[in-house]
Amino acid sequence: MGSWNDFNDAQSNTNLIPKGTLAKVRLTIRPGGFDDASQGWTGGYATRGSTGAVYLNGEFTVTEGQYARRKIFTLIGLYSPKGPDWTNMGRSLVRGMLNSARGISDKDMSPEAQAARRISGFADLDGIEFIARIDIGTDASGDDKNEIRSAVTSDHRDYAQVMGAAQPPLSLGQQSQTPQGSQPSQGSQPLQGSQPSQAPSAAGRPSWAQ
Repeated sequence: MGSWNDFNDAQSNTNLIPKGTLAKVRLTIRPGGFDDASQGWTGGYATRGSTGAVYLNGEFTVTEGQYARRKIFTLIGLYSPKGPDWTNMGRSLVRGMLNSARGISDKDMSPEAQAARRISGFADLDGIEFIARIDIGTDASGDDKNEIRSAVTSDHRDYAQVMGAAQPPLSLGQQSQTPQGSQPSQGSQPLQGSQPSQAPSAAGRPSWAQ
């Protein structure tokens, strides 16, 4: 039988970036209007859900390569009434993002590296570019969806290639600044067939955040 009679060997239309893919991404925080100055949550960036969970509503846009302009939506946990797990995962992801964006090894505990892992507020994260490891989770309907749970730092063998050899990591003296070109693109749209441009629903949050 010909290819137009038997479709068992046709590619599945999963529309997902393969698990484990490394990609340079830009974070845009979708403001939720929730502030708590005692926690350092200012500027209206945080979102508070109906269950009391607080998070950053992250829209990660792939900036280069095969999946350029694809968008991945991931919540960065700040607080959950069910315990510290979501908070710890959120802080770990942000640490990795800062390490990746500023060219720091996660093992570097020098005063300069520690200073580079500090931010004045969530505005410092809005527009940050780093190397993400793409993962696959499930949405509220139980369908597979791409997620970002970790960042790749400068000691990974593929870091320089993915970040761009023409853009070497910043020196530690420069790392307190937002990387050049990290402002979010205002007019880019996902390629045809990419994931829908909509934020995850509250039901799509991890169980400990609900």
